[in-house]
Amino acid sequence: MAQRIAIHLTVNDQPVEGTVPARKLLSDFLREDVGLTGVRVACEHGICGACTIMVDGKTARACLTLAVQADGRAIRTVEGLAQDGRLHPIQQAFWDHHGLQCGYCTPGMLMAALELLERNPEPTEMDVREAIAGNLCRCTGYVHIVTSILAAARALRQEASR
Repeated sequence: MAQRIAIHLTVNDQPVEGTVPARKLLSDFLREDVGLTGVRVACEHGICGACTIMVDGKTARACLTLAVQADGRAIRTVEGLAQDGRLHPIQQAFWDHHGLQCGYCTPGMLMAALELLERNPEPTEMDVREAIAGNLCRCTGYVHIVTSILAAARALRQEASR
């Protein structure tokens, strides 16, 4: 029988505990054990970015991270963006500017955008394109995604100035 390991982490500001096989992926733990299906699983090789989450404030590929590696860490998923029933400005911008089509890549795109905008509140178009370069989208051609992220940057700056 596979060894099981107890883990304790914070997911979207909530304490989470679990006992997992040593080789269980964080993406599988978040989806299956925690119920956060916004963490997408597509390529399972870290190439597509659909599983992008934040670990201690930096983006990471949940499909390349073992659940045991998240022990003691702070995890943020797309489900942790909206607050009090209100979309996060990045989510609102994607809605307002048609930054999604099928939606499969959207959670990873949102998390990549969040990391960018937290470190660079005034990104250029090239900054945005570089930040999302590791996230693949088959539907949009990226134009509306870039527009959405730039709009989110403006909204976040306006919100910060209030």
